[in-house]
Amino acid sequence: MKKRSPTRPTPQVSLDRNIEQLRQQLARLTPFLSKGKAHAASTLEGFDLEAERMISEVFGETSEMLEAYEHAQLGEAASLVNWPEEAQEGGAQASEQESLHLRRRVLESCIAELEASRAAVAKKRDRIPNLVIGPQVAEHMTPEIRSVPLDATLKEAGRRMQEWKIGSLLVADARNYVGVITDTDLAREVVARGLDPSTTTVKVCMRKPPTTIEGSRPIIEAVRLMKEKATRHLAVTQDGTIIGVISVSNVLRYYSGVV
Repeated sequence: MKKRSPTRPTPQVSLDRNIEQLRQQLARLTPFLSKGKAHAASTLEGFDLEAERMISEVFGETSEMLEAYEHAQLGEAASLVNWPEEAQEGGAQASEQESLHLRRRVLESCIAELEASRAAVAKKRDRIPNLVIGPQVAEHMTPEIRSVPLDATLKEAGRRMQEWKIGSLLVADARNYVGVITDTDLAREVVARGLDPSTTTVKVCMRKPPTTIEGSRPIIEAVRLMKEKATRHLAVTQDGTIIGVISVSNVLRYYSGVV
């Protein structure tokens, strides 16, 4: 049985994904940097909030990078980071355009630091051939955990799947997730065994225990486990606690993006 957690841990994302997200955010800054091109203050404010969120998630809420970005919005970031003197031209309070360039420099520094970390990981991988890197299960899972109680009827389970547009539900007792029931299980059991969905509980038809995989494992391992266990859904764990679900749909979305 896997323990249920009232507060779901935030899964760690790979360096590749962090770098790509920050690069995309940097690309969104380009229109603001275009000279003579007006932009709404509310739009720039939204950009800053998203940039702060990304930096905070990657480097921490008390990191120098986040502090530098916050000061960049005031045109003061150059004094916090060891950048070339041209970044400090125009006095302590830079013009709006200079402030935008300071934002760019902070984002570029974030990316450079992550790329250095990625290079270090690659070097370590060369020394340790079995070290697993690459797309991880936690990066592509569905973090929302949908479940039904052990004594719920098959009809209630089907209603919830239809409402949430999903193909499986974890089954929970008072403390743990003890099983899983899928749309396929519902169809097979109700039709093949002639069960009454209004009175039969999910306990009768669920698969137990849930098939699990650690979120840090490579996504290809999830594919292998699905084939081995003949299932389309896996509960994703972190340190033994279920934090999400990965399905065939999640896997297909990932591979379609790769192609």
